[in-house]
Amino acid sequence: MAIKTKTGRGVAGTLTVDDLTRAIKNSIDRAGMKDDEARAMAQHVLNFFGYSERIIDNVLEPEDRDAFYMLEDSGILTTEREETTLYDGREWRIHYWMFRKERIAELVRAQKEKEALERDATVYDQFPEDLWGGRKEKPKNLP
Repeated sequence: MAIKTKTGRGVAGTLTVDDLTRAIKNSIDRAGMKDDEARAMAQHVLNFFGYSERIIDNVLEPEDRDAFYMLEDSGILTTEREETTLYDGREWRIHYWMFRKERIAELVRAQKEKEALERDATVYDQFPEDLWGGRKEKPKNLP
């Protein structure tokens, strides 16, 4: 999976800053994260990954690791562990972080659908159903 900062193909094969921002905003929006905060977090996380599929946990500072754990809780990131035997017989564990592409795609789709619903809402959607004179739907000649 390549990572780029321009808008383009999207989550299908390339993770963009815009897509990751949408995914973060949609997964954490309950806390009221602002757009610029979500974008800053997306850029910060993508800076660690560069063009890699996964990164080693050792490169993270404690504050960064906290953000990664938060994104893991929301399903955007996941961890993987690799064990190897050293020459002297000791076991060595290496921890990695990876994007969950399917979950990011799901969150991006949900955010785009939410934005489309908000954009397509009409003034008539604000009125209660009984306003239309007992009819189940608004008059046909209204937009």
